[in-house]
Amino acid sequence: MRFTIRIFLLLAVTVGYAQREYQSYSNDNGIHTIRVSDGVYKIRFFSNEAVETEFIANGSVSENSLAVVDKSVFQSIKAQELRDKIDFSSGLIRVVVTYKPFSIAYYKSGQLIATELAASRTNKETSVKLSVNADESLLGGGSRVLGMNRRGNKLRLYNKAHYGYETRSELMNYCIPMYLSSEVYGVHFDNTWVGDLDLDSGKQNVVTYSAEGGPVRYQIFAGRTWKDLVKTYTTLTGRQPLPPRYTLGNFSSRFGYHSQKEAEKTIAAFKKEGIPVDAIIFDLYWFGTTIKETMGNLDVWRDSFPKFEKMISKFSKQGIKTILITEPFILKSSSKWNEAVAEGILAKDSLSQPAVYDFYFGTTGLIDLDKPKAKEWFWNVYDKFIKKGVAGWWGDLGEPEVHPKWVRHESGLAHQVHNVYGHKWAELLATKYAENYPNTRPFILMRSGYSGSQRFGMIPWSGDVNRTWGGLKAQPEIALQMGLQGLGFMHSDLGGFAGANLDDELYVRWLQYGVFQPIFRPHAQEEVASEPVFRSENAKKLARKAILERYALLPYNYSLAFENNQNGTPLMRPLFFEEPTNKSLFVNADGYLWGNDFLVVPVTDAKLTEKTVYFSKTARWVDYYDATKIYEGGKYVSVKTAEDHIPVFVRSGAVIPTCNDLNAGSASMKELTLSYYYNENYPTVATVYFDDGTTTNAFEKGNYELLRITKDTGSETLNIKSEKGTAFKAVKRKITLKIIHAPKTLTAIEVNGKLVKNNSKSADAAPSFSFEITSGQEIKINLKK
Repeated sequence: MRFTIRIFLLLAVTVGYAQREYQSYSNDNGIHTIRVSDGVYKIRFFSNEAVETEFIANGSVSENSLAVVDKSVFQSIKAQELRDKIDFSSGLIRVVVTYKPFSIAYYKSGQLIATELAASRTNKETSVKLSVNADESLLGGGSRVLGMNRRGNKLRLYNKAHYGYETRSELMNYCIPMYLSSEVYGVHFDNTWVGDLDLDSGKQNVVTYSAEGGPVRYQIFAGRTWKDLVKTYTTLTGRQPLPPRYTLGNFSSRFGYHSQKEAEKTIAAFKKEGIPVDAIIFDLYWFGTTIKETMGNLDVWRDSFPKFEKMISKFSKQGIKTILITEPFILKSSSKWNEAVAEGILAKDSLSQPAVYDFYFGTTGLIDLDKPKAKEWFWNVYDKFIKKGVAGWWGDLGEPEVHPKWVRHESGLAHQVHNVYGHKWAELLATKYAENYPNTRPFILMRSGYSGSQRFGMIPWSGDVNRTWGGLKAQPEIALQMGLQGLGFMHSDLGGFAGANLDDELYVRWLQYGVFQPIFRPHAQEEVASEPVFRSENAKKLARKAILERYALLPYNYSLAFENNQNGTPLMRPLFFEEPTNKSLFVNADGYLWGNDFLVVPVTDAKLTEKTVYFSKTARWVDYYDATKIYEGGKYVSVKTAEDHIPVFVRSGAVIPTCNDLNAGSASMKELTLSYYYNENYPTVATVYFDDGTTTNAFEKGNYELLRITKDTGSETLNIKSEKGTAFKAVKRKITLKIIHAPKTLTAIEVNGKLVKNNSKSADAAPSFSFEITSGQEIKINLKK
């Protein structure tokens, strides 16, 4: 029946496409060329999980990809030329090209997943139509608030800020031209131009991609699991470098710090209140005293920051990094305008003059990041401050926020460049850091990007969200969707950004959610403080607790960042990672997995006393804050909420590593607590990653240590094996093993044959055992004592 529906659609939708005539086929070292009456198809397999199809119309040429970096050509393809078709099979993916009527069909594990219904390129438009099954959910299209299943929406592909959004936002800062299916495959349309992605809004089981220009090229990729799928996509488009470890600490940030005195006062307040902080971010007041007319100065406003360099040094000695905002706009009123014009670094108008136009901040020009001279000029601005000790960069307004269609860049028109402007900006920073500071991991916070921006170390955030419960409610969906699309560090301005809404309950709930999402960065307009040190005593107390929890989880969180770096696996994961055939889990984002072992359920409504939680059927779940509460998987349960935390649960059998370090950047993690949620019926697999937190490609250079912790189902032996890289200096770590739900008879364990007694001071507490492990050592722990 499904195949019959597909054939009907093929006949009904493809006016003109059916007239395309097959002419010939050739194979040039894995590039499969199919000549048709109006052009050429190029089909290549990257692997047995990914294939690319490009249609090059007569009179047009192929164009380089700004998204795909994988140059692999998978040669192990079975290509059969038959009487009426060519059949390509890679194992997981099969492509069938039928001669008459011409068609291309895609299969995954023998199941039809898509048929190309149309593919064309004219002087006015590029277009591709693909069939989809009637019952599959569709995700993707970048950062939006539409519900997890975005099928039925027509998505504009034009990066644009949405100030003050809440529970619905159809167009935001990251428009990724791709969709992912609940049948565990994805399609990426490899084209930068402004356009639309129609996810079957006409309810005809058709996805339509259209753009104002650019190539007809798309990649179809598939996986047996969701982890496999994201791994394949990030193999195509690149993976996130491991960020500097301080990235996982607490940030002090607001719009903005007006002076050196104000910034130093803020950091002093953190110290006084005993709230750890790893970095401070300076908004636009570092280069001027007003919001308008100063953008583009790109130099310290000395009246407000008289001893800027001394301030940076002082913060650095306290373990606090300094991060500065920059924008790509040079205002005519700025001190750099004349220089920018003279150097020819700005985008142009139709008369080859600097493109000048008005927006909120003033009359402006835009740096043309396609010009080598402009990139050097912009980099020199950054380099000047890196030499002064600035550790990271915030790239704001990079959609670009205002970008008239008539503006011309060196590589093309505004609508060709627009969606990749932030992508190219991040590439500039990443490339120049690699050239000039090869041993430094850059911190690159950006508001806009494109497919593959993660490979430049981009840390995306969800824009100017409203400081309301609706704003908070939108955040898990955005982060989960973007993680699936390769950008695993998507996060929000904790507490909300827009509006002067003083709501301590909202603020605290947002920070509690922040413990279990990629970046802990409260930030807001200054009318209501974003920093916990300036909130009410109760809010401050609860915020402190959340932040200390965040720091305690540093070993776990850093290991998630490492997993993302190695495999592309998102830090935040939808519950359908556990149950891919459970259709109800594709509807909303009420709960999610933080890594493999935490189930997190944010509180997104005021004065909520109970929250309905779905516990994945793949495990038994233990309340993280009250281990006496255990929940069987596969059930919806109403759980009571508490003021000082959101509902969080741990997978039975998991090992959760924590530490007592209070500065993420300098953390040694030489004292670790391993909380083992004992369950003889569940296996244990955990990995804890260590390096110095700063060295680029530390794992590849052998400058790392991995603790691999395993226990087989039914076994009473817990194995801890330290794997030391060749360049890693051996360390000795003190381990405290806490066994949650240990057998009541357990009073001692054997560590490599040596008896270690329980050192818990309370009979009601979980048994606790202390021992040491040295890098490269393997330890076997007998739990049956």
